[in-house]
Amino acid sequence: MNRKLIRPNLNEIKDKMNREQAKKKSHPSSDTFAENYYYLKQMNKRTTMVVALSDGEKVFGIVEWYDRNCIKLNRQDGPNLLIYKSCIKYIHKKEEDRKETAASSGASPRKPGRPRKNP
Repeated sequence: MNRKLIRPNLNEIKDKMNREQAKKKSHPSSDTFAENYYYLKQMNKRTTMVVALSDGEKVFGIVEWYDRNCIKLNRQDGPNLLIYKSCIKYIHKKEEDRKETAASSGASPRKPGRPRKNP
């Protein structure tokens, strides 16, 4: 009795492996592009921003452009600045700065002309 040796076709095995690898989901990107969206929004509106630096200094201006490592701040009262993002502690709109100072002084921000309610 002669037995025939059955050999699998290697091309079929390779195709199966490629299909299985294609089915695996890739990990989501760690970049959400939220920072890019925020900068573009403020640039288009030409919003005056407060940039608090890591040494405690606050700089006011309009974000003219940005890239991965730095932003360019266009200022009216002084020269334009190129600020590295590693030196920035935080950024916010200038309007929010008034609310922050009012909250730290104990007064609540309210509309002028409205009487306060006594507790």
